Amino acid sequence: MLVGAFGTLVAGALSAQEVQHATVYGDMSAVTQDMLNRSAGDGNNFLHTNGNYEQTRYYPNRQINVDNVKHLRPAWIFQTEVMETMETTPIVVNGIMYVTTAFNHVYALDARTGEEIWHYKHKMGPITTYCCGPNNRGVAALGDMVYMGTLDAQLVALDAKTGKVRWQKEIADPSLGYSETMAPTVVDGMILIGTNGGEYGIRGFVKAFDAKTGDEKWNFNTIPEDSVGVWATHDATGRDMHRDIDAEKAALEKNGDPFETLGGGVWQNPAVDLETRRIYFVVGNPSPDLDGSLRPGDNLYTDSLVSLNLDTGEYVCHFQYIAHDVWDLDAVSPPIITRVKTESGETVKGILHGGKTGHVYVHKADDCSLIRYSEAMVPQENMWVLPTAEGARMLPGANGGVEWSPMAIDSDLALAYAINLHQPMTYHVESTPYPEGKLWLGGAFKVIPSEEQWGNVTAIDYNTGKIRWQVKTAQPMIGGVLATAGGLVFTGEGNGQFKAYDAETGSVLWKFQAGAGVNAPPASYTVDGRQYVVVAAGGNTQLDYKRGNSVIAFTLAD
Repeated sequence: MLVGAFGTLVAGALSAQEVQHATVYGDMSAVTQDMLNRSAGDGNNFLHTNGNYEQTRYYPNRQINVDNVKHLRPAWIFQTEVMETMETTPIVVNGIMYVTTAFNHVYALDARTGEEIWHYKHKMGPITTYCCGPNNRGVAALGDMVYMGTLDAQLVALDAKTGKVRWQKEIADPSLGYSETMAPTVVDGMILIGTNGGEYGIRGFVKAFDAKTGDEKWNFNTIPEDSVGVWATHDATGRDMHRDIDAEKAALEKNGDPFETLGGGVWQNPAVDLETRRIYFVVGNPSPDLDGSLRPGDNLYTDSLVSLNLDTGEYVCHFQYIAHDVWDLDAVSPPIITRVKTESGETVKGILHGGKTGHVYVHKADDCSLIRYSEAMVPQENMWVLPTAEGARMLPGANGGVEWSPMAIDSDLALAYAINLHQPMTYHVESTPYPEGKLWLGGAFKVIPSEEQWGNVTAIDYNTGKIRWQVKTAQPMIGGVLATAGGLVFTGEGNGQFKAYDAETGSVLWKFQAGAGVNAPPASYTVDGRQYVVVAAGGNTQLDYKRGNSVIAFTLAD
């Protein structure tokens, strides 16, 4: 995942008291499974970090729309205790908002006023190793509890009314490089969560835990014991990846399958299909990132879309975008379930994924097969030149394309909205042995300081793969997108600008300067008949955007 933001946190640095302040707002109504199932049509709450189980990030209220968005004003601003990178998506449950910060603080706020209800600080274990910043992307809510994954690889269940710990379980051993920044997903009494750590020689997984007790229910390893695959020589778009298959087969014969240290982290939430009882998620890079000599084969299921049975965790299908990836162009942006058209014009259930390659990929849901890929949203040059000791230039750079930033869609327009990075880099390889839980890149990728960096917001017609509109931004984009029934697309930039775009044309209709990088996905909710849009402005460690500590809610001026 990456560029230049790694750290180790020793326990005690944030070991203040667990919960501060008493409840100042009434009891939270329990989050039922029925509420979660119906969240796509819920014009009041925002119950999932990506809006709904399909992960469309489409909010169905149109009170704020293209005609009146120019009157959008801050309703309240809440400042957290932690002045550091923010990637959280606020969730809102019956007037209560839950937000997280770097280093695993959780706040419950009155969504009307921003007034603090309670504040939880996670007490870290003896050591925490993480890639790409001490981020947290949010909580999940079910019943009377909220759930968070932590940098020291714990799953914590908090009382939604008080913030007190109800139970805590270790997801994996943090001393081996495992950590958690993703938000959990709750469904049918289970907590689903993957793992970070692809830069540390871990073996990735997705696990399901019992929501009431924290007991593990099933585990799927994203790296199978036979990780070789089919010795693919071309990527998903048909381009030659310049693999030396003979050398790889010789390495496999000599050293065996490297599945135990092959990486394959899962950075973002799975999409859940309740109708077919299946989940869809994407898997990150192999480890070590740039040195393929130590990991012969296709390195299944890295850089792939994977589908499992929701109830058992059993494998159903996968599609690998890049076999034997040596460029760190892993799959990280969360997939979306929606209806799509095949090449023959048939409408089927599909899966969308925004890749670091700069393509939006469109799949058939039933077998994970690829229907099409979009026009490239960023420049692509010298693909797939192999890393060298001196450094080889290739575009996109290791940050993307679409990084972890979740897309949004408007199914009425058949448009997917993605934010992209353009960061020219050189890829350098340096072979080193497995370091047992420490950073293991197998080289480096370096930004080229003499070349311009920028970003864009892009609307893709996912039934054709064509770019409908595109707006260039001054800096590489990282954060996320929200689309609404009001015909709007919201997203933020590293320079502090938070903007509303016309969903059909890309025209900028409104903007606000937040004072720090707006590098978190927005959300929307309605309380007492008034619609709000909310976003965190805390900057970003990975791209070194200006830090802050604000959660800002906007509504229409009276």
